[in-house]
Amino acid sequence: MGISFQLSETHPQAILCLLLLSTLSSCANVPLQQKGTLGSYTGMTSSGGTLTKAKLRVDSQPVLAAKTVRILRTSTQIGSASTIQPKDLALVSNAIDRALCTDLADRFRIVTSDQPADLTVHATVTDIVATNKTVAATSTVTTLGATVAAVPVPVPRIPVGLGGLSVEAEAIAQDGSQKAAMLWSRGANMLTTPRYSRVGDAYSLSSAFSNDFSRMLVKGKDPFKGLPAIPSMQRMRVSLGGAPKYDACKAFGSAPGITGAVAGQLGLPPNWSDKGATVRQ
Repeated sequence: MGISFQLSETHPQAILCLLLLSTLSSCANVPLQQKGTLGSYTGMTSSGGTLTKAKLRVDSQPVLAAKTVRILRTSTQIGSASTIQPKDLALVSNAIDRALCTDLADRFRIVTSDQPADLTVHATVTDIVATNKTVAATSTVTTLGATVAAVPVPVPRIPVGLGGLSVEAEAIAQDGSQKAAMLWSRGANMLTTPRYSRVGDAYSLSSAFSNDFSRMLVKGKDPFKGLPAIPSMQRMRVSLGGAPKYDACKAFGSAPGITGAVAGQLGLPPNWSDKGATVRQ
């Protein structure tokens, strides 16, 4: 049964504004920590956006001169105390790889991991803040059922049990020197679509990390400065479940596409629509 707000004297617009404003201060806290997975942390500077914490370094000239990229499988280093299941870690890691492959294909030619390339990209998941599945499910039911004056409206999720993601990544030249590096962390907020999975929020945030890191390599500069980029046609096609631009990206499986979008809105676990990697490189 839906939740209805009776608005005899209150304007629906005012309710919506209050709901949206309440999201600004409600997000999971994911500290930005240096976990030692990068070849070097020298010269990194603080950056980031409203929701994202980041430190980064990029050597613009060699990065912009690069033509080919190979992507090594994302690793995980989140500590023995983590309660995240290996299969869920693999799902998040592969989502990062798939998004990196798609986003970097905007400028680079992506080759398989056994081929030489101008840049080798490797990311490591260093922390996952687990999503509270029960609270996420409750938020989904509330969101799907909420109406204002008989009109369905989006309702911010319950600000409890929000998850998050932290990643370190770097791009290495053929001579072994580091040409770009990034520490990245972000927590879900009340506008992040809740999913019934302990890695629901981490999975959703994987594309945000990949977009920021890829943009740094594609543009050769801090991705948090300037206006957001409009997604390319090839990225939109792949996100809808289409074939990737390069065969090397097929190893990471197909994007869930429209089925995944619908599953997300219904709060279903990511593995309901995302079948993960097709082969191991």
